[in-house]
Amino acid sequence: MSVDVYLNFNGNCREAVEYYAQVFGTGKPPFMTFGDHPPDPRFELPEEAKNLIMHARLNISGSNVMFSDVFPGMPFITGNNISLSIVSNSLEEVQTAFHRLKEGGKVGMELQETFWSKCYGSITDKFGITWQFNYEA
Repeated sequence: MSVDVYLNFNGNCREAVEYYAQVFGTGKPPFMTFGDHPPDPRFELPEEAKNLIMHARLNISGSNVMFSDVFPGMPFITGNNISLSIVSNSLEEVQTAFHRLKEGGKVGMELQETFWSKCYGSITDKFGITWQFNYEA
């Protein structure tokens, strides 16, 4: 299991990632935009979201740093735009930690299968720290 930092940006994620890649000499990473993900017939993707970054990742000095733009309409507060991401190849580990943090916390997304993970969820714990959980099979 690893704990990775996840940084959110307000529409300038691509610029920030390219800057950090240059600063740390990591090479340009691939970007996944909101428009790249499979369409959901229950939800029409707003035009202004299609080119925003849904996910990018750099390995900086041995640590994974992940990046995303906030989805249009979602709150963005400079200074509160950091979450911790648990990445594990143990489904039990993901489920156990998620359910422990759920006590007194607020679920952002229940653990569920997504197009990028067999089990993903997010929660803000009782201290206001946001955690993302990602099972890597």
